[in-house]
Amino acid sequence: MQLHLTIVWGLTFLTIILGRYFLMAGLTYWWLYVHRGTGRKPSAQAIATDIRLSVHSAAVFAVASAAVLHLQALGYTRLYSAPDQHGLWYLGVSYGLVLILQDGFFYATHRLSHHPALFPWMHRGHHRSGQPTPWTSFAFDPPEALLQAFFLVLIVMLLPLHPITLVAVLATMSVWAIVNHLGLDHLPHWFPHHWFGRWLIGPAHHSLHHRHGDRHFGLYFTFWDRVLATEDSRYEATLNQSPGPGVLPVPPGGSILDGGAPAAAAGVPIPHGPGPRPQ
Repeated sequence: MQLHLTIVWGLTFLTIILGRYFLMAGLTYWWLYVHRGTGRKPSAQAIATDIRLSVHSAAVFAVASAAVLHLQALGYTRLYSAPDQHGLWYLGVSYGLVLILQDGFFYATHRLSHHPALFPWMHRGHHRSGQPTPWTSFAFDPPEALLQAFFLVLIVMLLPLHPITLVAVLATMSVWAIVNHLGLDHLPHWFPHHWFGRWLIGPAHHSLHHRHGDRHFGLYFTFWDRVLATEDSRYEATLNQSPGPGVLPVPPGGSILDGGAPAAAAGVPIPHGPGPRPQ
């Protein structure tokens, strides 16, 4: 009976996750690339690859979500139902704590996945299109999707969390992933071009990672990239010269933010390892 319920929940979660992906990524892509007609459109093959990988990722996260419910039924998680059980203040604190822990976990595993021995089977699919779009936001290779889903299973076994907190974390992850993959042609003028935004990962910061795979590995915050010297030393200086919405400057010698054609599009192999910090 429990196995039957787990399968039903898995299929339900798969429907929800895929529906959310196609709705959010599809609407964002339509608004920016079709309705507004801005930016260089990726090929149909690149979009199809991103969607295929995203379907695989959705299946992995659906299984992980069903596993959480199964573990909850067995009493192995620390999920709780009464919002005030740990105080209403804890809802916000636990939400922020999970984001901080997830960001550290993602940085470590993301950087590790760029090691030459792991990149071909763990992370290459996410970089295959060369040009990130909203469709790329959930396009993980299955091993990487399994690793990121494992974090969510592990965290509910370690920290007391209310389901609404978990839902808020998943929603943040989905929205943030789409924003980070908007590309350089769709930068809002207010993000990340201010003092607080420089501590947050945005489309300019993450687009550099897709163009140069040896830097910018964070998920939400630039903290670990700064501390561990994987943030491009010219990134902030370049943003300081930004003239306005959607426009980034081209300083003498070329902007590190446009960098010409993406490496994959130019036929140049993307750097797979962490490599030295750019000078």
